[in-house]
Amino acid sequence: MRKDILKSGLIVSCQPVPGGAMDDSSYVVGFALAALSAGAVGLRVESVRYVSAVRAATNAPVIGLVKRDLDDSPVRITPFLDDVRDLAQAGADIVAFDATDRVRPATVEALAQAVRDAGKLSMADCSCLEDARRALASGVDFVGSTMSGYTGGPEPVDPDIHLVAALRELTPNVIAEGRIRTPEQAQAAARAGAACVVVGSAITRTEHVTVWFRDALTEVYSPAPAPVVMSVDLGGTKTMAALVQAGEVLDTVVFATDRAGSPERWLQQIAEATAAWKGRYKSAGIAVTGAVRNGAWRAMNKATLGIEGEFPLESRAAELFQIPVVAANDAQAAAWGEYKATPERRDLVFITVSTGLGGGIVSEGRLLRGIAGHFGQMHDPEAVPVPLESRVCGPWIASEAKRLGRDCEPKDVFLAANGGEEWAIGIIGGVARRFARLCCDIQVAIDPARIVIGGGIGLAAGFIDRVRAEIEAIGPSAVPEVRAATLGTKAGIVGIADLALTHNKNLMSH
Repeated sequence: MRKDILKSGLIVSCQPVPGGAMDDSSYVVGFALAALSAGAVGLRVESVRYVSAVRAATNAPVIGLVKRDLDDSPVRITPFLDDVRDLAQAGADIVAFDATDRVRPATVEALAQAVRDAGKLSMADCSCLEDARRALASGVDFVGSTMSGYTGGPEPVDPDIHLVAALRELTPNVIAEGRIRTPEQAQAAARAGAACVVVGSAITRTEHVTVWFRDALTEVYSPAPAPVVMSVDLGGTKTMAALVQAGEVLDTVVFATDRAGSPERWLQQIAEATAAWKGRYKSAGIAVTGAVRNGAWRAMNKATLGIEGEFPLESRAAELFQIPVVAANDAQAAAWGEYKATPERRDLVFITVSTGLGGGIVSEGRLLRGIAGHFGQMHDPEAVPVPLESRVCGPWIASEAKRLGRDCEPKDVFLAANGGEEWAIGIIGGVARRFARLCCDIQVAIDPARIVIGGGIGLAAGFIDRVRAEIEAIGPSAVPEVRAATLGTKAGIVGIADLALTHNKNLMSH
């Protein structure tokens, strides 16, 4: 029998829900004939009875299989040699069987030989590349991605297109199958190299398709309460913890960050401060000053918050709180919070000016991670090689005031500047000038649609107006659109909560 009986087309799996309303020969034949009339090149049919019924109604290529639930083996698809012979006699052109490396009644080699002895073609339903290699070595004719995601662990949602592509490296006779529910997914499988693509539930299982649409509409008509996330913004001056639900802050606690402490101590302080919230949340997000890569935290400027080496923040926090934890740079989290806070979906750069100077970038709907946005580490052209954040931050404002004989906090300097006192205007004006140059440089380098400003200094009364005036004085060729943060000081809290939720959804979908 020629292998090209199935090539470059759609195979419709006509397998009704066992015990369902359409679990009857007349329906299976109806599914088969309807699919063929619409252009399907072949059929996949379960059970000897249904293969026989379909064969009596059409000469189209049929992949036959038998499903059994066995007590001593997890293999369900065509486990016995007798199944192969019965399917061949019923009229199957191709016999499909489970080719996974698990305890089984008959070996893959024996099943492949039985199919050859019956004068039919064979299809090995594989879960991975190694399954396919063994099956091809046994002489099977086709390999399929059918069993990917079904040999242990939670069932995936999407088809395994990567496996389809890997199988194509072994043989051109690849049949893509498993969780292909949309035309776009079928196209992806074909582009990955599949000779044919099998679609089942989306076409022939009314019960399954109905559930998909029902659940989608239920999310709109009767949405479940949004999950609550514990969010933490661990900064160089203070730490804020909050319970966040659907972007709304339900409860907060704020305490001074022990700058002489350690990451372990800071986590312990968070646990103590939020002990009353235990049981109200099931995931957490921690936004921190510094860089976070692969869950590990390190300092970018130890003057802001000293961390020695790298600290496994996500794993240690997960151990302490006994829930999934996501960590990110605080400014990046705030950038994401600002991006999600408004319906505007244009690119943005977020810059926070507080104890230090940090930033985050959202480009084409994606938050850039790693050290992206650490604008404070750029050199100050007025004081090379000093990092820019050393002279655009709260501590510098306070130190300059002290140098001038004014022992006060940054907020007092702003009050004095807004009141017209020249010594304070000089300090705040210098910070605004350096910050304005940074905004102009960012505009030329990245061309964001907006630059959003946050942080205690960035949102201080009059600061953004002074920055705009400095930008106008510079007269850049590309004028940045500068605006205040929508979420104020809570941008990082809201942003890290959404990042934690997104991370958990991704985990559950794999």
